[in-house]
Amino acid sequence: SPTYSRSFDSKGAVNSVALHPNQAQIISGDQNGSVKLWDLGSSKCINDLIPESHSSSTSSQGRVAIQSVDVSNDTLIAANNHAEVFVWNPNDASKTENGGEAIRPKAKFRAHSFGAYLLHAKISPDGRSLVTTSSDKTARLFDTTNWQLTQTLSQHSKWVWDAVFSADSSYLVTASSDKTARLWNLRSGAPVRQYTDHEFAVTCVALNDSST
Repeated sequence: SPTYSRSFDSKGAVNSVALHPNQAQIISGDQNGSVKLWDLGSSKCINDLIPESHSSSTSSQGRVAIQSVDVSNDTLIAANNHAEVFVWNPNDASKTENGGEAIRPKAKFRAHSFGAYLLHAKISPDGRSLVTTSSDKTARLFDTTNWQLTQTLSQHSKWVWDAVFSADSSYLVTASSDKTARLWNLRSGAPVRQYTDHEFAVTCVALNDSST
């Protein structure tokens, strides 16, 4: 039977993980409001980031739970469930007095309005866009060069739980509590296909758009 080869103790319930493109690190976001960088070789935590949130705390430590994390070659993002998004450059680290590394924040913004829950955040394969999904029935696209909102996809009638980009970053598939998944053309911002065979809420989605 399958067995695990690594164990990472986050000291709190883990809500989201992402594998760094270098295949040597993973990122985790947990219920205690912590974003941890783990070395896959040693299984050690090499950095523990605590985003400075201005929302009401949801943990015993007085922090806001991290709902979603993702990472590209030069961008690390973490989003809490109150729709605050935090951005770092994982390559921009400086040594601390105790010998560790500090990663300076790059940006911080609110992806959805007050009162809305953020459910998922994902960087596009080309690194140019970030998508966030929310209880406000929308998926939103942000330009990663300036973190400005570029598109709001708003044709779902209930919570949008998940989203995934196509390999060329030109299309997006979203999953919603309205029992549908939708395929969007991001050049036009229009839905080009709707999948309606589910009897219950669609809470996650994956896309295989390879030619093989």
